[in-house]
Amino acid sequence: MDLVVQSPDELLAAVPHVLGFKPEESIVLVPFRPGLPITRVDLPKTAADREEVWDALRGPYGRHARPGARLAILCFTEDRRSAELASQHLSNRLDTVGITTHIRLWADGERWREFNTGQTGLQTPATAERIAAATVLTGAAQPAVSRASLAASMVGDREPIAQLIRAARAAAAGSTPAVERGWALDRLEQFHTDGNRISDVDGARMLVALETISTRDALWEDMSRENHTSHMALWNDLTRRAPDEVRAAPASMLGFASWLHGDGAKAWCALDQVPADRPYSMAAIVASALQNGIHPREWERYQTQMRDLAGELDESFVPKPPEQQRDLPRTQPTADRPAPGR
Repeated sequence: MDLVVQSPDELLAAVPHVLGFKPEESIVLVPFRPGLPITRVDLPKTAADREEVWDALRGPYGRHARPGARLAILCFTEDRRSAELASQHLSNRLDTVGITTHIRLWADGERWREFNTGQTGLQTPATAERIAAATVLTGAAQPAVSRASLAASMVGDREPIAQLIRAARAAAAGSTPAVERGWALDRLEQFHTDGNRISDVDGARMLVALETISTRDALWEDMSRENHTSHMALWNDLTRRAPDEVRAAPASMLGFASWLHGDGAKAWCALDQVPADRPYSMAAIVASALQNGIHPREWERYQTQMRDLAGELDESFVPKPPEQQRDLPRTQPTADRPAPGR
């Protein structure tokens, strides 16, 4: 879904729907044309932090820059001075890779200011309601109130399945990997068909089956841009319910499905659910796709290479999101004129 925005107020109101959550103390980069990623980073407060942000963004934005590339830098914070310094620094750095910053907006939840022109205005409830209504009509989920609440949505009651893992492992030991893989694929197909939450018993069996890499890969290979929303629902549920010992696989599957959906914030939150003491090679692949700004539509081109890489990666290495968190979103608003509000 494309959101058409015509003013700074509308652009600011659209961002939470694009990201999937309401940004706080953040900078969001919004391109005016497809090609560049939309990115959120934590608002840097020092010169060193500003350089760290650019170090994280230079690769993806330099790689995807094309002649005439333009974007808006939006700062969500009450600290207007930090917003002005950070947006100017980032604008200067983007210019070195051929990207023009057409708009630098600051907003504190009530007011906005466009730093390039000095124009000011209010963030109005009427605009926020109008943008929210437009997204409801498309069937899109409403944004979480914060990134923290988005992360919290991936934590549920893990005790029921934890109590069944031992029995599930004993049953798997009496079976064969081929039988368990066939069952897992059949159960996945059933979920695609009916969308019903799987039972604790089936959940425990599925999580144990995923410990066999060939089974995990078979379920991974089922994932596509056509069925990724069904995968997101399944793996989000199992990530919520999986105890530490079996959570790395469903969390990585959720991260990958979220990346295919274009929801970088949810993908990073999913990777955060991979237990720190259980590094996982698939998580490294998803993190690399996010950190390098690879667009989901490039998946088919990268598919063989990335799957081969999964078998070669040292599983002790899992790229973690940098201190300055980056989130690639679901969709991109479209401005119908170069400079909203001018």
